[in-house]
Amino acid sequence: MPRAAHASAVALALVLAGCGATPNPSFSLTGCPTAAPTADEAVAILADARRAVVVTNLGSFTIQLQPNAAPIATANFVALARCGFYAQISFHRVLAGFLVQAGDPRTRSNHGAAPGPGDSGPGYHFDVELPPRGAAYDPYVVSMANSMQYDPVSGEITGGRDTNGSQFFIDLESLVGRLRPYYTIIGKVVHGTDVVDAIGAVPVNDPSDGLPLEPVIIQSVTVVSDG
Repeated sequence: MPRAAHASAVALALVLAGCGATPNPSFSLTGCPTAAPTADEAVAILADARRAVVVTNLGSFTIQLQPNAAPIATANFVALARCGFYAQISFHRVLAGFLVQAGDPRTRSNHGAAPGPGDSGPGYHFDVELPPRGAAYDPYVVSMANSMQYDPVSGEITGGRDTNGSQFFIDLESLVGRLRPYYTIIGKVVHGTDVVDAIGAVPVNDPSDGLPLEPVIIQSVTVVSDG
């Protein structure tokens, strides 16, 4: 298998494994959502949400949110950010030249190797919002990880349509043609791309596993309006 194709296959399998089939409610925080927002709730949540500033121990970066492409997933991310869900969670998967992934609340208390790293979420799942026509997994695009299943021959979705949760990943390079268009896009990093690159370059335990040897920890996520 060509190197690029092999890397894509490994990373795709890891992203698909990024949200366990059974949500774990024990990782919910007091004051955080217990279910994804409804369409009406999403409108209210996103009314003054334009960007998310993510502060890590390696620096900060800013995500320009794209609610029109995925209002439910974007509003859910915003609601989790506002209640402090992402604070002290680490990037549990770093695949150089491919993507970096975070959002597993299990890593809040254990930043190192743990049973099933990347298997947990906010305690609930919700439907995947497929990217609109013309959207692309360009460098620094931010998408939701899911456990969607599909037929590798036909490409048709066979299960896992309701497996969005709290985990997200950021493309380090263009993944057009390397990922099927089955991951909800919620935004794009527009400032601090050098920090994202630095996260993508940290030493890991194994290139196919991608667990950073030194934790990359999200200290806070602050949602702001353009004003």
